[in-house]
Amino acid sequence: MPQRSAASPAMPPAILAKLLGTAVFWGGTWIAGRVAVREVTPLAAASWRFFVAALILGALVLAREGMPRWNRRDWLTLLALGASGIFLYNICFLYGLQRIEAGRGALVVALTPAAVAAADWLLFRAPMSPAKATGIMLAMVGCLVVVTNGDPLRLFAGEVGSGEWLILGCVVLWAAYTFIGRVGTRTLTPLAMTFGASLTGWAMLTVAALVDGSLFAFDGAGWPGISSIVFLGLFGTALGFTWYAEAVEHIGATRASAFINLVPLCAVLLGALLLGERIGLAALVGGVIVVAGVTLTNRASARLVHAARAAPAPAKLEKPA
Repeated sequence: MPQRSAASPAMPPAILAKLLGTAVFWGGTWIAGRVAVREVTPLAAASWRFFVAALILGALVLAREGMPRWNRRDWLTLLALGASGIFLYNICFLYGLQRIEAGRGALVVALTPAAVAAADWLLFRAPMSPAKATGIMLAMVGCLVVVTNGDPLRLFAGEVGSGEWLILGCVVLWAAYTFIGRVGTRTLTPLAMTFGASLTGWAMLTVAALVDGSLFAFDGAGWPGISSIVFLGLFGTALGFTWYAEAVEHIGATRASAFINLVPLCAVLLGALLLGERIGLAALVGGVIVVAGVTLTNRASARLVHAARAAPAPAKLEKPA
């Protein structure tokens, strides 16, 4: 009987559906975020976003898992998650959206899976292959094209704006959140971890908004701004973050983060449909290059994972009599 050919481990259909849903929700956050910061300050929008998210996630945790009992190490992990993936990420995200188009910002963030794969190799000694390295480099080149609008010399001339740098900060911070979350899932469920990160991040954002004096400044906010904040809290955070954490737990950080390359597609389409945004040809070409690089990275990562699992275990040496 012929042996079955090697293939990467199959992805559970439920995880696939959740990752696709997360990509759509996160694509929508770029539109909702851009609408929200037109009517309220970024700090206020972020604080109320995670207030909504923490309420929903807290109710789910109580209903499914009971009252959380976190030890000191758990709290340190949750504080690190809240600082990286909630507080600092949202400062970069929302202040960046005040300066550049939603679709273009999402094209920059498409670099995230390649950044995760590179960090996995550099920091955690994940296996690397020529194909995987090529994919990472290709994604970085594409990101450079998007950031500089097709003229890489602008980077060296100091002509890249603060909006682009802030969105690049999102890439770094999300990679940090992904790996901290991987550690967190050793003792915390994805739901509890997402709730704890949202809670600690909300506390940081609220203090910052109170110091800024903008937490209750809703004089110019209408239904588009309010509904955008609710969307950010409910779909972009409560559901999206939980589903992403579940995926990382089941299939690993590199494979899960590869689905982020669908986010810019959703953001560009929604930006054109809802905001009338038009992304320049150079940015679109750069986005295609990024997605191609991320796709190559993910496929190479899957092959490496399978090869490692298929390799025969080293023979045990018998203890001499």
